[in-house]
Amino acid sequence: MTQTAPAGIATDTMLRIDGVHKWLGHLHVLRGVDIQVRTGEIVCILGPSGSGKSTLLRCINHLDPVDGGVIEVNGERIGHELHGGQLYEQSERRVAKARQHIGMVFQHFNLFGHMTALDNVTYGPARILGRPRKDAVAHARQLLAKVGLAEKEGSYPSQLSGGQQQRVAIARALAMEPRLMMFDEPTSALDPELVGEVLQTMKQVAEEGMTMIVVTHEVGFAREVADRVVFMDQGRVLEDGPAREVLDNPQHERTAAFLRRVH
Repeated sequence: MTQTAPAGIATDTMLRIDGVHKWLGHLHVLRGVDIQVRTGEIVCILGPSGSGKSTLLRCINHLDPVDGGVIEVNGERIGHELHGGQLYEQSERRVAKARQHIGMVFQHFNLFGHMTALDNVTYGPARILGRPRKDAVAHARQLLAKVGLAEKEGSYPSQLSGGQQQRVAIARALAMEPRLMMFDEPTSALDPELVGEVLQTMKQVAEEGMTMIVVTHEVGFAREVADRVVFMDQGRVLEDGPAREVLDNPQHERTAAFLRRVH
């Protein structure tokens, strides 16, 4: 795991979330969230349902626009630009370009049901990045082998288990060669016996130095893999620190109560 830098020291920041607010109707979902993630760092976000964790991920890649604050990935604003002191919405083309560098793995896989595993992984590089199909296919086969599914390249999502579908989804995200990978509760829709194979694939991605943000209830995974743990509740960050410190000696009673329930 990467070493946690002392507070206040500037480091190579991959993600900066500064004072982010998000409203959904009358519901104030994110209430001034501040998080920084360094290049190569693995951050697990824990918290009860409804605390804003998934919404935060959707704001990072501008699937949901923020209502206040700043999000930057690799030094570039996502969703808005500042001109003359005013924030302006970026064009969809500009947002799509920025999103290419952010891999997203969803809770419910979101694979294309009419495409084979190989075609699911090949689609983005060939269609969006403009890679020659021969090169995209070769890379897709390498990634499917990496996630242990080389023999399933011709299978459709309906022919795969939930764990296999999620591993295809991870390969699909990696095929875009992202700088940042986000996982939104990637094991919560799986049968318990399939959770381990997905977590093992995520560990492999982490060991290769990928910057990762993982929304999860898998405390054991956070303890083993994460550099930092962020605990959120009711749209706020209540605790943010080295994983072992937060998990073994939480400073906020709300964090401690949550961890007692999920252990």
